[in-house]
Amino acid sequence: MTVFTLLRNSAALALGLTALGASAAPSHLISSQKLPWQVAQQLAAEAVQTCAAQGWSVTATVVDPSGQAQVVIKGDTVPMQSLSVSYRKAYTAFSYGQAFDKDTISALLAAKLDGPANGALNTVPQVLFIPGGVTLRTHDRQVLGGLGVSGAPGGDKDESCALAAVKKFQPQFE
Repeated sequence: MTVFTLLRNSAALALGLTALGASAAPSHLISSQKLPWQVAQQLAAEAVQTCAAQGWSVTATVVDPSGQAQVVIKGDTVPMQSLSVSYRKAYTAFSYGQAFDKDTISALLAAKLDGPANGALNTVPQVLFIPGGVTLRTHDRQVLGGLGVSGAPGGDKDESCALAAVKKFQPQFE
């Protein structure tokens, strides 16, 4: 073997080990997945349309994995407070659904995961333990955000519209 061949092989080995080390090094970045705005918009629109077909004017809000509103669609005759209520339901479904592995605010309530008996968590500005929020997840249960609906005559009805929309668009959550 010539000196040149040894140097070339050594350089290749060093380069390969460096590349291995670089790929094995821990990343200092965190990434998360979220729905494209088009899918989030279709999801919110479907929830509003589902409720409208039953005679209920509602607002639907989708929050992304940062907890921020990604899409808001307000029905034509829904009261103004539905804007904040739909956001709070979406945020609660997202954050507490993720923390406790539940898919709806109703499931959180049924499991008594709504905080202390004095209702203190309901005083947190973004939190609202009233049915009408659904956690958005991929097929392998990674949380993508939340959908909140407000304005129907009862949180159970809000939640049924949200669940119908999620069921329709779930295949696009991948």
